[in-house]
Amino acid sequence: MKEILKKAESLGCIIPHKKWDVIDRNLKPVLRAMEKTGIKIDVNLLSKLSKKLNLKNKKLEAEIQKLAGEEFNVASPSQLSKILFEKLKLPTADIKRNKSGISTGASELAKLRSEHKIIDKILEYRELSKLLSTYLEPLPELVDENFRLHTHFGEDTRTSRLTSANPNLQNIPIRGEFGPEIRQAFIAETGNKLISADYSQIELRVVACLSGDAVMMKAFRDEVDIHAKTAAEIFNTDVLKVTSDQRRVAKTVNFGVLYGISPYGLSQTLGIKQEEAARYILQYFKIHSGIKRYCEEQIAFAKKHGYVETLFGFRRALPDIKSTNRNRYESAQRMAINTPVQGTAAEILKLVIIQIHKKLSAKLAKLILTVHDELIIEAPAVEASNIAKLMKDVMENEVKLSVPIGVEVGIGDNWDEAKHNMLK
Repeated sequence: MKEILKKAESLGCIIPHKKWDVIDRNLKPVLRAMEKTGIKIDVNLLSKLSKKLNLKNKKLEAEIQKLAGEEFNVASPSQLSKILFEKLKLPTADIKRNKSGISTGASELAKLRSEHKIIDKILEYRELSKLLSTYLEPLPELVDENFRLHTHFGEDTRTSRLTSANPNLQNIPIRGEFGPEIRQAFIAETGNKLISADYSQIELRVVACLSGDAVMMKAFRDEVDIHAKTAAEIFNTDVLKVTSDQRRVAKTVNFGVLYGISPYGLSQTLGIKQEEAARYILQYFKIHSGIKRYCEEQIAFAKKHGYVETLFGFRRALPDIKSTNRNRYESAQRMAINTPVQGTAAEILKLVIIQIHKKLSAKLAKLILTVHDELIIEAPAVEASNIAKLMKDVMENEVKLSVPIGVEVGIGDNWDEAKHNMLK
């Protein structure tokens, strides 16, 4: 831990000298308090949305059966497999197999999008079914007598990240046709407001700090759109001429590198040729030599010590880093690169949760939810603006990295409104 702290401080990171286990001990009572408070749900809104999605899914089901030329259970993987690969004879060369035959998993079906228009219908049907079964139907059954929902916060012992269970609120979609509508059902009590404070690209800022990559550090210090800048670099164009598609590719590369993405993995994610994906990664590492060096150093450290660690000393054992099994070895390599980044970002958030809870102890405002890099507070409307400023100040200054930490803060009557009603 001393070695990694020394390196971080030499790059301009100011890290509170608290070990991860001390942080976790101080965090537990705060999480229990958040669980007890819960967040209010508009069950009538969820009921209306549920009916809307069920009607849309029935229509999709009919369209899928018409395209298939017969009635069948769209939700059955085995029946779907027979329709796609026996009746419609869609290509199976690049499709994975499982115990029951040819896979109809979402990632495999996505490979067939250009082969038949039935695929998009099936993927949409599945997405709506997931929203219904995971959120719209069960959540109203889980609220208390005050219509408040109480999740349980835990920790992923592999990455140090916080988790949510019973129900899991981590995967409620932000985008898409219905994600915002679901978030509109998470509301404040009358007279209160919800405040959303979300870190902006915290993991990329952490990797800039850990790697000392001069190009990425300069981009964050200059407050440049990091994805647009990366797009300009890998497509060799002016940053002002970057298209939305080019920025999307660059965003995937930026985050994919943190997970040790391979050319094959990137090609599958973006729907491009593997050679093209390899060229993007090669160009990225050519420009971001500091990040390339960081990746190599992390893998070397893991091979030598059998583990990697975060800035706060959380260690993840990686026994497969010397495995002769290629899949296990490559997986361990990805963990060696990502765990210090993901874990450090998680621990920064934990420190912030503890500090914000302390500062709110004498106020009526309460922390009620954390989802990934976002915190939600419910506060009296008259105090909301001041509480929002307090959140932003703590989140940006509790830990100092070698690059500025960005935080977006918004206020609203519901979660979606708070996400979009950002303070200037």
